Amino acid sequence: MSAAPTSAFPTRIGLDEALAIVRAVAAKRRLGSESLALQRAHGRVLARDLQTVVDQPGFDNSAMDGFALRHADLASEGETTLMLIGEQFAGRALDVEVQPGTCLRITTGAPMPRGADTVVIKENTRLESAALDGDRVRILQPAKPGQHVRRAGEDVRIGDALLAAGQVLTPSRIALAAGQGMDRLDVMRRPTVAVFTTGDELVEPGLPLQPGQLYNSNRELLMGLLRADGFEPVAWPTLSDDPEAVENALRHAGHAFDVVITCGGVSAGEKDHLPALFQRVGEMHFWKVRMKPGMPVLFAGSRPAQADDDGHGGLGDALFLCLPGNPVSVLATYLALGRALLDGLQGRAEARPRLRARLQAPWRKTHERLEFLRGRLSFGDDGAVLVEPNPADGSHRMRAAADSDALIVLAEGPLDLQAGDVVDVLPY
Repeated sequence: MSAAPTSAFPTRIGLDEALAIVRAVAAKRRLGSESLALQRAHGRVLARDLQTVVDQPGFDNSAMDGFALRHADLASEGETTLMLIGEQFAGRALDVEVQPGTCLRITTGAPMPRGADTVVIKENTRLESAALDGDRVRILQPAKPGQHVRRAGEDVRIGDALLAAGQVLTPSRIALAAGQGMDRLDVMRRPTVAVFTTGDELVEPGLPLQPGQLYNSNRELLMGLLRADGFEPVAWPTLSDDPEAVENALRHAGHAFDVVITCGGVSAGEKDHLPALFQRVGEMHFWKVRMKPGMPVLFAGSRPAQADDDGHGGLGDALFLCLPGNPVSVLATYLALGRALLDGLQGRAEARPRLRARLQAPWRKTHERLEFLRGRLSFGDDGAVLVEPNPADGSHRMRAAADSDALIVLAEGPLDLQAGDVVDVLPY
C-alpha cells in the first residue's frame, strides 16, 4: 500500500464545526432534479420555486349550505321572508340573478349567483310553501354582510409565490399544488445510500452465536432510520476485519452510490482499518468529533483520479460517513450528522425539528464533550414539554434507546442540571 498523505485534516472538532463541514461539502455535491408525478412527490424536496397560476378559489362561492341573498333585503332586527327562485349546487354555475326580495338555495362550494352577496345557513331559516306563488324562505336571524361567502383569490392569486425550492413536500403542500392543476413537480433526486456493518464478531439474527460473537443489530437500526426518512438504502453483507476486503467493498459501493454509511472499524484499534484507508486513498473531511457517544465518527470523500500501487482507481464519487460500532453511537451520529448530509445533498432548506424541554430529573455531566443523553418526552398539565433522562448512558445499552424517543443535547463542558432546567431535545 502507498504511504498515507501528509496533508492535515480536522480532528477532534466540535459538533457545530463538523456540521458546518458536512453542510458545505453537501452543498458542493448537491444532486440534480427529476420530474415526478404528483402522487410520487410526497416527502420529496422541491427543486424550483412555484408560482400561482390560477386564483384560489377561482370564483366567489358559498362556505355553507343555505340560501344566497342580498344583504340589503334583510331586516336589521327580527325575521325576513324572501321568495325562493331556484337552486344552485356545486359543479356548475347557473345563469341566474338574485333580484330584490328573492333568494336562491345554495350548497357548500357552489358559485355565488349574480346579485347575491351573503349566505344564511340552512339552520337559521324555515321553508314555507305557498299554493299560488311558490315557496318562500323565512330568515330567522339577521346575518352580517358577506357572511359565509368565500371570495375569489382570497387564498392565493395568480402570480403569488406558491412554494419555494428547498421545501419538503408535505401532504398539505402537495394538495396546494394539486389545487393549481399541477400534475408533476420538479424535485431533488434522493441520494442512493449503501449501508455496511463491519466486524468478525457479528452474526446475523437467527443464526447460533459462538463465544465472543454478537448479533448484528446496527444494520437494522440504520436501515430503519434511513427508511423512516424516506430513503431506500441497500444493505451490503457484513464486512470482515480484513483490510483488503473492506477496501474492495468500499470501492464497489463508492462507484455505485451517492453516500456510503459504515458502522464500526473507525476508531484506533488494531482492526479499525477505515481511518488509514481514507488517509491513503480518500479525502478526509474530519475524524473524531467531541461528542458522546460517537466521538470516532469519520467523514470522507474520495480522490477518483488517484491510482494506488496496483493501478486501481480511487473510491468513486461517493461521500463516506463512517459511524462507530456501538449501537447508540450509530443512532446519535446518524441523527446529528447523517441526516444533515442527506438533507444537504437534496438542498433541503427547512431545519429538522428540535425541541426545548424541561428536565424531569437532575443530571450531572463531568466530562468536556457534548453529550447526547437518551430521554422520554411527555407533556405537563400546563402544556410544557418535559423530558425524563434515562440513567443508562452507556453507548452499548440499546434498551435505553428503545425505551426513549429523543436525545437530550447537553452542551460541551461540565454541567450540573436541576429538575426544571430547559434543555435542547432531538426527537427520533
